[in-house]
Amino acid sequence: MTTILNTSSLAQGLTLRPARQSDAAFIAQLYRNARPDLRLIDGEDDLIRTVQEQQYQVLLQGAGNNYPNAMHFIIEKTLSRIGVVMVDFGHNEIRIIFLTLLPDVRGLGYGKQVLTGLQQAAREVRAPLAVVVWHSNVQARRLYQQLGFVLEEAGDIADKLVWYPDAGFSQSRAGGTVQLNGSWK
Repeated sequence: MTTILNTSSLAQGLTLRPARQSDAAFIAQLYRNARPDLRLIDGEDDLIRTVQEQQYQVLLQGAGNNYPNAMHFIIEKTLSRIGVVMVDFGHNEIRIIFLTLLPDVRGLGYGKQVLTGLQQAAREVRAPLAVVVWHSNVQARRLYQQLGFVLEEAGDIADKLVWYPDAGFSQSRAGGTVQLNGSWK
Protein backbone atom coordinates (compact mmCIF):
# COMPACT_ATOMS: atom_id res chain seq x y z
CA MET A 1 0.00 0.00 0.00
CA THR A 2 1.27 3.45 -0.90
CA THR A 3 0.34 6.80 0.55
CA ILE A 4 1.37 10.32 -0.30
CA LEU A 5 2.21 12.65 2.54
CA ASN A 6 0.20 15.80 2.10
CA THR A 7 0.90 19.15 3.69
CA SER A 8 -2.64 20.43 3.11
CA SER A 9 -3.50 19.52 6.71
CA LEU A 10 -0.61 21.60 8.06
CA ALA A 11 -1.01 25.18 9.31
CA GLN A 12 -1.03 28.05 6.84
CA GLY A 13 2.50 28.67 5.63
CA LEU A 14 3.95 25.55 7.31
CA THR A 15 5.72 23.08 5.01
CA LEU A 16 8.17 20.20 5.20
CA ARG A 17 10.95 19.61 2.75
CA PRO A 18 13.74 17.04 2.58
CA ALA A 19 16.84 18.24 4.40
CA ARG A 20 19.83 19.26 2.30
CA GLN A 21 23.52 19.16 3.12
CA SER A 22 23.35 22.92 3.65
CA ASP A 23 20.95 22.28 6.58
CA ALA A 24 23.49 20.25 8.60
CA ALA A 25 24.61 23.11 10.88
CA PHE A 26 20.98 24.16 11.48
CA ILE A 27 20.01 20.59 12.45
CA ALA A 28 23.02 20.29 14.77
CA GLN A 29 22.07 23.57 16.47
CA LEU A 30 18.49 22.38 16.91
CA TYR A 31 19.80 19.20 18.52
CA ARG A 32 21.90 21.21 20.99
CA ASN A 33 18.83 23.32 21.85
CA ALA A 34 16.76 20.16 22.34
CA ARG A 35 19.21 18.70 24.89
CA PRO A 36 19.30 21.13 27.84
CA ASP A 37 20.39 18.23 30.04
CA LEU A 38 23.80 18.30 28.39
CA ARG A 39 24.33 21.91 29.49
CA LEU A 40 24.22 20.69 33.10
CA ILE A 41 27.57 18.94 32.70
CA ASP A 42 30.13 20.21 35.19
CA GLY A 43 32.79 21.54 32.86
CA GLU A 44 34.00 24.29 30.57
CA ASP A 45 31.95 25.42 27.57
CA ASP A 46 34.32 23.60 25.19
CA LEU A 47 33.73 20.31 27.01
CA ILE A 48 29.96 20.80 26.93
CA ARG A 49 30.04 21.58 23.18
CA THR A 50 32.18 18.48 22.60
CA VAL A 51 29.73 16.27 24.50
CA GLN A 52 26.78 17.82 22.64
CA GLU A 53 28.47 17.10 19.31
CA GLN A 54 29.31 13.54 20.37
CA GLN A 55 25.72 12.90 21.43
CA TYR A 56 24.46 14.31 18.14
CA GLN A 57 26.79 11.94 16.26
CA VAL A 58 25.50 9.05 18.41
CA LEU A 59 21.93 9.98 17.40
CA LEU A 60 22.85 10.06 13.71
CA GLN A 61 24.86 6.84 13.86
CA GLY A 62 22.21 5.03 15.89
CA ALA A 63 19.47 6.18 13.55
CA GLY A 64 21.59 5.13 10.58
CA ASN A 65 22.16 1.67 12.03
CA ASN A 66 18.63 1.08 13.33
CA TYR A 67 16.68 3.06 10.73
CA PRO A 68 18.79 3.13 7.56
CA ASN A 69 15.89 4.52 5.51
CA ALA A 70 15.07 7.34 7.93
CA MET A 71 14.56 10.75 6.39
CA HIS A 72 15.23 14.25 7.73
CA PHE A 73 12.67 16.91 6.90
CA ILE A 74 13.12 20.61 7.56
CA ILE A 75 10.03 22.30 8.96
CA GLU A 76 9.56 25.73 7.40
CA LYS A 77 7.17 28.56 8.17
CA THR A 78 6.81 30.94 5.22
CA LEU A 79 10.12 29.65 3.82
CA SER A 80 12.05 30.18 7.09
CA ARG A 81 13.52 27.11 8.81
CA ILE A 82 11.92 26.57 12.21
CA GLY A 83 12.51 22.89 12.97
CA VAL A 84 13.41 19.38 11.93
CA VAL A 85 11.79 15.97 12.04
CA MET A 86 13.57 12.66 11.38
CA VAL A 87 11.14 9.89 10.47
CA ASP A 88 11.48 6.24 9.51
CA PHE A 89 8.69 4.70 7.44
CA GLY A 90 9.25 1.08 8.43
CA HIS A 91 7.39 -2.09 7.54
CA ASN A 92 5.48 -2.31 10.84
CA GLU A 93 5.40 1.27 12.08
CA ILE A 94 6.24 4.86 11.33
CA ARG A 95 8.87 5.97 13.86
CA ILE A 96 9.49 9.58 14.83
CA ILE A 97 13.19 9.51 15.69
CA PHE A 98 13.72 13.19 16.34
CA LEU A 99 11.40 16.21 16.28
CA THR A 100 12.31 19.65 17.53
CA LEU A 101 11.59 23.28 16.83
CA LEU A 102 13.49 26.49 17.44
CA PRO A 103 12.90 27.61 21.04
CA ASP A 104 11.07 30.82 20.03
CA VAL A 105 8.41 28.95 18.01
CA ARG A 106 7.68 26.18 20.50
CA GLY A 107 4.17 26.16 21.91
CA LEU A 108 2.63 27.80 18.82
CA GLY A 109 1.02 24.63 17.45
CA TYR A 110 3.57 23.89 14.72
CA GLY A 111 4.72 20.61 16.25
CA LYS A 112 1.10 19.56 16.58
CA GLN A 113 0.53 20.28 12.89
CA VAL A 114 3.53 18.15 11.89
CA LEU A 115 2.36 15.31 14.13
CA THR A 116 -1.16 15.53 12.71
CA GLY A 117 0.29 15.18 9.19
CA LEU A 118 2.29 12.12 10.29
CA GLN A 119 -0.85 10.65 11.87
CA GLN A 120 -2.66 11.12 8.57
CA ALA A 121 0.12 9.23 6.75
CA ALA A 122 0.04 6.47 9.39
CA ARG A 123 -3.73 6.19 9.05
CA GLU A 124 -3.43 5.79 5.27
CA VAL A 125 -1.00 2.87 5.55
CA ARG A 126 -2.72 1.50 8.68
CA ALA A 127 0.54 1.55 10.64
CA PRO A 128 1.15 2.75 14.18
CA LEU A 129 3.08 5.97 14.73
CA ALA A 130 5.72 5.57 17.46
CA VAL A 131 8.02 7.91 19.37
CA VAL A 132 10.34 7.72 22.38
CA VAL A 133 9.87 10.62 24.81
CA TRP A 134 12.21 11.56 27.66
CA HIS A 135 10.56 11.64 31.08
CA SER A 136 11.86 15.20 31.50
CA ASN A 137 10.10 16.42 28.32
CA VAL A 138 6.74 17.06 29.96
CA GLN A 139 5.50 19.46 27.27
CA ALA A 140 6.11 16.96 24.45
CA ARG A 141 4.58 14.10 26.44
CA ARG A 142 1.44 16.17 27.06
CA LEU A 143 1.15 16.97 23.33
CA TYR A 144 1.55 13.34 22.30
CA GLN A 145 -1.08 12.26 24.83
CA GLN A 146 -3.49 14.97 23.61
CA LEU A 147 -3.09 13.52 20.12
CA GLY A 148 -3.99 10.02 21.32
CA PHE A 149 -0.56 8.44 21.82
CA VAL A 150 -0.53 5.78 24.54
CA LEU A 151 2.25 4.28 26.63
CA GLU A 152 3.61 1.16 24.92
CA GLU A 153 6.86 0.61 26.86
CA ALA A 154 8.01 2.30 30.05
CA GLY A 155 11.72 2.95 30.46
CA ASP A 156 13.99 4.31 33.16
CA ILE A 157 14.61 7.66 31.44
CA ALA A 158 12.25 7.59 28.44
CA ASP A 159 9.04 5.89 27.33
CA LYS A 160 7.84 4.60 23.99
CA LEU A 161 4.48 6.13 23.07
CA VAL A 162 2.41 4.85 20.17
CA TRP A 163 -0.58 6.17 18.27
CA TYR A 164 -2.77 3.61 16.54
CA PRO A 165 -4.79 4.66 13.50
CA ASP A 166 -7.93 2.90 14.74
CA ALA A 167 -9.08 0.87 17.71
CA GLY A 168 -9.20 -2.32 15.62
CA PHE A 169 -5.57 -2.10 14.54
CA SER A 170 -3.51 -5.28 14.57
CA GLN A 171 0.15 -5.89 13.73
CA SER A 172 -0.85 -8.23 10.91
CA ARG A 173 -2.48 -5.33 9.08
CA ALA A 174 0.52 -3.03 9.38
CA GLY A 175 2.82 -2.45 6.49
CA GLY A 176 3.15 -0.71 3.20
CA THR A 177 5.39 1.96 1.88
CA VAL A 178 5.17 5.70 1.98
CA GLN A 179 5.86 7.58 -1.20
CA LEU A 180 6.91 11.20 -1.17
CA ASN A 181 5.94 13.63 -3.87
CA GLY A 182 6.11 17.36 -4.37
CA SER A 183 3.17 18.00 -2.05
CA TRP A 184 5.27 17.02 1.00
CA LYS A 185 8.01 19.61 0.83
